[in-house]
Amino acid sequence: QVQMAESGGGLVQPGESLLLSCESDGVIFHLMHLGWHRQAPGREREMVASITAGGSIIYADSVKGRFTISRDNAKNTMYLQMNSLEPEDTAVYYCYGKYLLQTNWGPGTQVTVSS
Repeated sequence: QVQMAESGGGLVQPGESLLLSCESDGVIFHLMHLGWHRQAPGREREMVASITAGGSIIYADSVKGRFTISRDNAKNTMYLQMNSLEPEDTAVYYCYGKYLLQTNWGPGTQVTVSS
């Protein structure tokens, strides 16, 4: 089973930035559909951004213009650059990698935006 692991979460003030990383040990990383979801306390998990193996990208409306998803297949790593963070972005952020019928999730990383 492919392992996914997030890093880069933390506590920041409104308006600041964070870079999340998601590293995979899968040899098929370059073929995988990748993405980020997040879950805030008391709320359902929601899609944040995704990127296909071919590089097509989708963002949730709430993060468009502020977040940027990218991937580096040579490093088996996906990134989420988060700028202009807002308290509403506070959540546990999960990365996933999907190939054919299998989806693998990371354990999550906490992002807290608070003054």
